[in-house]
Amino acid sequence: MDLLTFNAARCDLCEECIRSCPFQALTMEASGIRVGETCRMCGVCIKCCPQQAIRFEQKAGTVNKKEWRDILIYAEQEECGIHPVAYELIGEAGKLAGRVGYHVNCILLGGPGTTENAEKLLSYGVHNIYVYEHEGLSAFKTDCYTDAFADCIASTKPSVVLIGATALGRSLAPRLSTRFHTGLTADCTQLEMRDDSDLVQIRPAFGGNIMAQILISQSRPQFATVRYKVMDRAEKTPYPTGNIIHCEVTDAMVRSRITVTERSTIRRTKSIEEEEVLVVAGRGVKSDKDLGMLRELAALLGGQLCFTRPMVEAGYGDSTHQIGLSGRTVKPKLIITCGVSGAIQFTSCMNGSECIVAINSDPEAQIFSVANYCIVDDLYEVIPSLTAQIRAGKEA
Repeated sequence: MDLLTFNAARCDLCEECIRSCPFQALTMEASGIRVGETCRMCGVCIKCCPQQAIRFEQKAGTVNKKEWRDILIYAEQEECGIHPVAYELIGEAGKLAGRVGYHVNCILLGGPGTTENAEKLLSYGVHNIYVYEHEGLSAFKTDCYTDAFADCIASTKPSVVLIGATALGRSLAPRLSTRFHTGLTADCTQLEMRDDSDLVQIRPAFGGNIMAQILISQSRPQFATVRYKVMDRAEKTPYPTGNIIHCEVTDAMVRSRITVTERSTIRRTKSIEEEEVLVVAGRGVKSDKDLGMLRELAALLGGQLCFTRPMVEAGYGDSTHQIGLSGRTVKPKLIITCGVSGAIQFTSCMNGSECIVAINSDPEAQIFSVANYCIVDDLYEVIPSLTAQIRAGKEA
């Protein structure tokens, strides 16, 4: 997608645009001025051109799809290792790649220890792992990570780039898609590969009332973010054959315009996506005081208390404990919903749970359509009785 157009008849090759570009995206070559991958479409060159020889061409171009191959996965790192969403992306990418004969590759960005984390991925059938390891990448800085990631994409030309829809991934993905003048579909719940390498990116739309199928058919790469706990985790392969490729980290990549003034470690708590047992409070819970009995049940089962969107909006919980399209997607072994009606915006983000127990006094509640065990009764009668039985069983 070439958005900058130069008028050769007007341009006198004064190079003012090259000097003024804050991202060093313009270079003078034998064929004229070339626009590099670092162009951010900021428009500074257009304003600075004394001959008014540069303009935006707001029209998408086409690419040769055969030049863009394979699937690139961003393997996000945490203090404790690799974020588990990376293993889910690898598993899904393996299914997609098999349809068109692609390889599954990964990219890791970080400080010392990144190579050790990369070695963990070899057992999951990954072909190439591109490692950008440098002290300057130890802490996440959006501009540095974007530059390094863009370098990998420009050199390897992947057809598809998959990124976990984490806080870091949601910051990185749109910057990369803008850098390459292509599209991005966020929070995908399903992915399908066509024979022509077009990726069908499926996600809920209009409040979850429809499932939109989105295609990026004219440009490459195809960017998509996927939520944690949506895809199946990759299985280990008995005979790994992948390669770890160390990529050069230049001074320009780690030169950041972000200044870190203070740094503190936040104590990591177990997120609801990682829990095996969840108890969910819906609008059937009448007051904040009544949440105590649900918290007690969750504690006895060794899980956490979660909320639907209306409960969070009413101030009963926070977004980190919200299940739904505007919250989190979960897949625990056991989930107990209490007074939850079961709107599709909620059920689409928890229906992958192994066992769903629904408690609701309305026999027509939508939640019963996805539940394994349906209890049509007043939760104020069921929860205390259930809690007492569990406690008695533990004491015995």
